[in-house]
Amino acid sequence: MMCSKLIDFIRGIYHEPENFIPLHEPKFIGNERKYVLDAIDSTFVSSVGAYVDRFEAMMREITGAKYAVATVNGTNSLHLSLLLAGVEKGDEVLTQPLTFIATTNAISYANAIPHFVDVDKETLGLSPSILNRYLSDITEVKSGVCYNKNTGNRISACVPMHTFGLPMYIDELIIVCNKYCIPVVEDAAESLGSYYNGKHTGTYGLLGVFSFNGNKTVTAGGGGAIITNSEELAKKAKHLTTQAKIPHKWEYKHDKIGYNYRMPNLNAALACAQLEQLDNFIDNKRDLSDLYFNFFKEVDEVSLIREIIGAKSNYWLNAIVLKDRETRDKFLEVTNDSGVMTRPIWSLMNQLEMFKNCPKGDLSNAEWLEDRVVNITSSVRV
Repeated sequence: MMCSKLIDFIRGIYHEPENFIPLHEPKFIGNERKYVLDAIDSTFVSSVGAYVDRFEAMMREITGAKYAVATVNGTNSLHLSLLLAGVEKGDEVLTQPLTFIATTNAISYANAIPHFVDVDKETLGLSPSILNRYLSDITEVKSGVCYNKNTGNRISACVPMHTFGLPMYIDELIIVCNKYCIPVVEDAAESLGSYYNGKHTGTYGLLGVFSFNGNKTVTAGGGGAIITNSEELAKKAKHLTTQAKIPHKWEYKHDKIGYNYRMPNLNAALACAQLEQLDNFIDNKRDLSDLYFNFFKEVDEVSLIREIIGAKSNYWLNAIVLKDRETRDKFLEVTNDSGVMTRPIWSLMNQLEMFKNCPKGDLSNAEWLEDRVVNITSSVRV
């Protein structure tokens, strides 16, 4: 009965009585076409162009970070940020098991080992209190470096994620990580426009990364960004993303192993047009979350996950918690068969074949959430 009412409710608020309703689709209702055609006419369609510079300036203004570097996608942004943070082969990197696989893939690209720590149920993000207790048991700090006493490996970074755009307790996490001399790289891929205690997500850590994939709040088709307040790290990021080429009018000399990680100007043109609409998109999505909240208040044994005190979420994807896995699976079947797309939260990273032997703590909260959390329709309504 609840599924039927929800399907009717979603079809009503999206004014779509019959056709398929996707989980989250982009809206191109601003200057997208104009800017992309302008980029084409300029002939600067690759990684150099006015829109790349403009995109980086807009990201600085939106986030409040001193520096922003455009990249080809969020995964590459995270990979490079880990290298910039000092992660080396054989190191362990703390992260949450409840995340999109890009987080753990990026750690693997750096030849490091994901080390999984549990999340808080109310934020779906890495738990500072659990992390603090866990590190007190398994680590020791020697000469300003944190080591896992069980493996002997250095723990060289921590990657928390602001899941579905919901800010986690990032200020408390920073305190814990500072206590153990562990730099933080924020996976803010899903949280553009989200704030915690007045600061934009991604600005608490040493570096923060964002994604502009086609399903994000604003999109460049692909695209990513690294933000930081460190001039040194920003310069290194820009250098390494452009194949570590030493600037020269005509010579091709390189001083490091670099990466082809720069965002093309065509993508940046699309991103700039989308960023112009970010505030309106977020207002629209926050209104949608309020509509869902009021709907689910009348539904037993279903709750909508909402922002914590001090947070302002972009509500990229709305998430509900169902009674158990059986209820979840039935809900997914009925909604998708009815043409209203829903999806379960990701399989836990530590359960995947590639990461099943990685170190981990007790993951009871993540396991509980995996059985129950479902994303529901969250596109901007026009």
